[in-house]
Amino acid sequence: MKHFDPIAFHFLGLEIHWYALIIVTGVILAVVLATREGERVGIKADDVTDFMLYGLPIGIIGARIYYVLFEWPYYAANPGEIIKIWHGGLAIYGGLIAGAITLVIFCRHRFISVWKFLDIAAPGIILAQAIGRWGNFMNHEAFGPKTTRAFLEQFHLPQWLIDNMYIEGFYRQPTFLYESSWNLLGFLLLILLRRVPHFFRQGEIFLAYLMWYSVGRFFIEGLRTDSLYLFSNIRISQLLSVILFAGALLVILYRRHKKVPYYERNAKSGQK
Repeated sequence: MKHFDPIAFHFLGLEIHWYALIIVTGVILAVVLATREGERVGIKADDVTDFMLYGLPIGIIGARIYYVLFEWPYYAANPGEIIKIWHGGLAIYGGLIAGAITLVIFCRHRFISVWKFLDIAAPGIILAQAIGRWGNFMNHEAFGPKTTRAFLEQFHLPQWLIDNMYIEGFYRQPTFLYESSWNLLGFLLLILLRRVPHFFRQGEIFLAYLMWYSVGRFFIEGLRTDSLYLFSNIRISQLLSVILFAGALLVILYRRHKKVPYYERNAKSGQK
């Protein structure tokens, strides 16, 4: 049984972690997808890349601050660990909140439709999340409760994956894989459905992404052993999942009532 080393390689005396490489890969793919779709709806490639220069670092900082705040007793006692994001500890919801705030400010400054920008970004975001969960796998984190090897083998998983789910003396449920698979399915649905004329109205690709992700995260979070808690029995991510799902649904209903324009590809302008 061989466990993967979280360190991919060393470069100029620095440890390059798989976690970082996988996250960066997901981000690059997200930018490429958003850039290509942006061209179809009238958003310039430069606007996408310019936003990433601001949004990516701010999103990472937001994801880290969110995680640290809910694990403050540990980080208060070990302040040197706060900046060590390569050890894991990036909360997706924190990154989404910080990124969304940055996007609103950016789009207002550039006179770009916020909803259109969110729509072109959503498929890439959920794909990046699907890829990013494999960074958790390489760090041997974000796993579920104790299980048996027989339970894992019934899913016909490769042996190297099963071997690496032997953590802290027990086989564990691969919740990282559950979420990665759910996100990948969501990605495929979004890119297929957005091709259907007059299926989505502006903003609904992003809102559909929020609803899809929230449903999967709610149930998968209930299996994880490393959840962040608001109180002793309330998992933060589950609470946020409920709020975001309900909020996204209400916004869709409201915008449909207002008959906002449909999401149109091959548009000439990305302006409001």
